[in-house]
Amino acid sequence: MKTEGMTEDEINVRHAEKMAKKKAARDRMIATKTLEKGLLIVHTGKGKGKSTAALGMVMRAIGHGFKIGIVQFVKGKWETGERVVLERFADQVTINTMGEGFTWETQSRERDIAAARAAWTQAVSLIRNPEIKMVLLDELNIVLRYDYLPLEEVLEVLRDKPEDKHVIVTGRNAKDELLEIADLVTEMTMVKHPFRDGVKAQAGVEF
Repeated sequence: MKTEGMTEDEINVRHAEKMAKKKAARDRMIATKTLEKGLLIVHTGKGKGKSTAALGMVMRAIGHGFKIGIVQFVKGKWETGERVVLERFADQVTINTMGEGFTWETQSRERDIAAARAAWTQAVSLIRNPEIKMVLLDELNIVLRYDYLPLEEVLEVLRDKPEDKHVIVTGRNAKDELLEIADLVTEMTMVKHPFRDGVKAQAGVEF
C-alpha cells in the first residue's frame, strides 16, 4: 500500500478498507469449512519442538475437558516438567512411559523391541477406548524408523481409529506411508541449536 503524500487519517482509512476486504474474504473461506472429525496429526523433522507442540495440544484439550492418553515410546523414566504438570490432571490424563531410553542407552535390540511392543499394546487400547478423545504417541516415529514394530500393523490401527478421535504421532524421520494417511503434518526445521555450542539440555527448555 503506497502511502507517500497521504495524511495519517487517509492512511488509517485505506488500512481499514483493506482489512475489511481481507476479513470478508476470510469469512467466506471459513464458511466453506464445515467438517468436524478426529485428526491424525504428525510432528516430525530434525528441529526441536515436536513433543513440546504435541503437549501444547494436550494442554489445550485438557482445557476443553477432554480425556487424553499419552504413550511415550522412547523417553524412559525421565523426570520432566510436563509430567509433573500433567499428573495434576490425573482425572483427565493417562500417562504411560513405556520406553527404556534411547536405543544407544539400552544397547539391546531385543529389549527395545519388547518395550515397543508393550507400548504399542497400550497405545491400541487407548485409541480404541471410547472415553479417550485424544491420544499422543510420543516418539512412535523412532520406533518405526528402527523397525521395532511392523509398519503395516501400525498404519492399519491408525487408519481404522474411531472417527472422532485425535491421534498425534511425534518423532523425526516419519515414514512416508504415515505422512500419506495423516490429516495434518508439521515438519520442524532446525535453524540453530545451543547443543552445537556445548550447551546441555536444561530444565524448562528440554525437559
